[in-house]
Amino acid sequence: MRLRALLDTDALGLRLLGGEDELDRTVRGVMTTDLKDPSRYLSGGELVLTGLAWRHGAADSEPFVRILAAAGVAALAAGEAELGDVPEDLVLACVRHRLPLFAVHESVAFATITEHVVRQVSGERAGDLAAVVDRHRRMMTSGPAGGGPDVVLDLLGTDLDLRAWVLSPTGRPIAGSKLAGAALPADVSAKLAAEHLAAARTGRRGPHRVLVGTTTYSLFPIRSSGRSAAASSDVRETVLSDWLLAVEADAGDWPAERLDLLQGVTQLIAVERDRRDAARTVRRRLAQEVLELVQTGAAPAEIAARLRVAAPVLLPGLGAAPHWQVVVARVEWDDGRIEGGPVAQSLLEEILVDPLTSGPEPSDRIAVAHTGEEAIALVPLPAVSAEHDGSESGILADALLEAVRDPLSAGLNDDGRLTLGVSAAVHSAEGLRGALEEARHARRVAAARPGRVCAAGHQELASHVLLLPFVPDDVRRAFTARLLDPLRDYDRRHRAELIPTLEAFLDCDGSWTRCATRLHLHVNTLRYRVGRIEQLTGRDLSRLEDKLDFFLALRMS
Repeated sequence: MRLRALLDTDALGLRLLGGEDELDRTVRGVMTTDLKDPSRYLSGGELVLTGLAWRHGAADSEPFVRILAAAGVAALAAGEAELGDVPEDLVLACVRHRLPLFAVHESVAFATITEHVVRQVSGERAGDLAAVVDRHRRMMTSGPAGGGPDVVLDLLGTDLDLRAWVLSPTGRPIAGSKLAGAALPADVSAKLAAEHLAAARTGRRGPHRVLVGTTTYSLFPIRSSGRSAAASSDVRETVLSDWLLAVEADAGDWPAERLDLLQGVTQLIAVERDRRDAARTVRRRLAQEVLELVQTGAAPAEIAARLRVAAPVLLPGLGAAPHWQVVVARVEWDDGRIEGGPVAQSLLEEILVDPLTSGPEPSDRIAVAHTGEEAIALVPLPAVSAEHDGSESGILADALLEAVRDPLSAGLNDDGRLTLGVSAAVHSAEGLRGALEEARHARRVAAARPGRVCAAGHQELASHVLLLPFVPDDVRRAFTARLLDPLRDYDRRHRAELIPTLEAFLDCDGSWTRCATRLHLHVNTLRYRVGRIEQLTGRDLSRLEDKLDFFLALRMS
C-alpha cells in the first residue's frame, strides 16, 4: 500500500509534517521502536512508529533519522502522546534525509495503525499470489510461439495494468504491449538501454530502476537461454547483444510473487530471442561463404552466383539481385581476453536494422560473418534505394553512429571499444572486394579517433587510399623508402625491432596497453621505441595523417 493511502484514512489520525513528494512510496510492513538504533530489525519498506523515548535532546534526531533512511524505511510516524508536538529538530532531520514524517494524534494507538497496515499489505500479497499460477499458465500457452513477445506483453497490460516494451541494446523497440500504445520516444529508449548496459557491466542484479523525467522504469535483462550463453563466464561476451524488458513501474515496490512473474516473462521472451538467433544460421553461412570467396580472389562469376543465392533469402520477392554494402566492425577489450569477432557479429546483427522499424524480423535482411577479431556484414539494398547511386544511399556512417553511440558506450564502459567502417554501395560481384577493403580502411580511420564508439564511411577516405592499387611502382618505392628505410637500417644495426613495433602499434589502433601486451613489453619500453621511430622519421604517431602514411607504407612495402 502507498503512504498516500495511509494519510487519506481518517481513522488513523496521521498528520503529514514533511515529505509531500514521497507519498507514492510503498509500505511493506510496520515496526514500533524506541531504540536509538533499530537497524538490525529493519529490512526496508517499513512504516516506523515511535513514541520518541529514544530522544533525550535535539542532537539525537539526526543519527536516528540517518539510520532509518539508510535502512530504506518508507516513513516515520511519531506519537504526540509523550512530548506533545513533534520536535522541530526531528522534522528538519527528516527533511534533510527525504524521509516522510507523520505525527500520530495522541488518541490513536500504535496498535490501530499496525493492524490496518498488516491487513492491507497481506491482502494485496494474497491477491497477487492467487493470480500468479493462472497468469503463468496463460502466458505459457499464449506466447511466444503463439504470437511473439507482443502477446506476453499484452497479458502484462490486461492482467497487471503494466505498460512494457522489449528493447534492443541500442534502444530499438522490438515489441510493446497494446496498453503501452506508441513506442517510447527515441531519447528515452536510448537512455534506458544505456542505463541497462551500464548496470549489467557493474554486475548489479536486475531489475534496474531508472528515473526519466518524472517517470520510473524498471529494467529486466532478457538473456539468451542458448548453449553459448550458458557457457559464457564473462558478461562482456553477451552484454552488447542482450535484449531488455522495460516496464513503466517501480519494481522496488513489488512483492516477491510479482517479481517472479516478471522473471518468467523475460524467460518467455528469451525463447523468442533464441528462435530468432537460430533463424540467423543460414544468413551467417551465406555471408561466410561470400566472404571466403572474396578474400581468396575467386572469379567474379562465382561470387555473383553466390550472391544470387543470397538475394532471395535476404530480400524475399525482390526478383533481381540488389546492390550491396559492406560494414566492418571490431570490438576490442583492453585485457584481450574476450574474442572480439563473435561479439561484433551479434552486435552488427542488432544495430544494422532501420531504427524506424520495429520487431525482430527486419534483421533477417542482414548477413554477418566474423573472421578473427572483426565482423563483416553484407547488407542488401533494394533497387529502389540503390537507384540513386550516390553517397547518400544505403547505410550512412554518421547516422549509424548517432543511433548507437550513447547506449553502447555505456556497455563498453572504460575497457572496451567499438569501431565501424561503412563502404559505398556496389552494383556487382566485381565491386565487392573493393567494398570490403573500403570498409576496412574506413574502420581504421574510425579507430584513429577518440571515443568508445567510432564510425567512418567511404566519403571520409582520402583519394590516395582509394587509389592505392593504381599507384605506380616507382612512386610506391619512393614513398616507402622515405618512411621505412631509416627504421630498417636502425633495426639491422641494433636489432631494435622498430618495424614490428610500428606494425603492432598501428594494428592496436595506437593503444599503448594493448600493444605492450601483444609484444610482451613494458609500456615504458614501447614508448621508447615509438619515440625512436618518430625521431628517425620526423613523424608524430599521435597524428592521424602520420598514422595513415605509415599504414600505407607498410601495406605497399
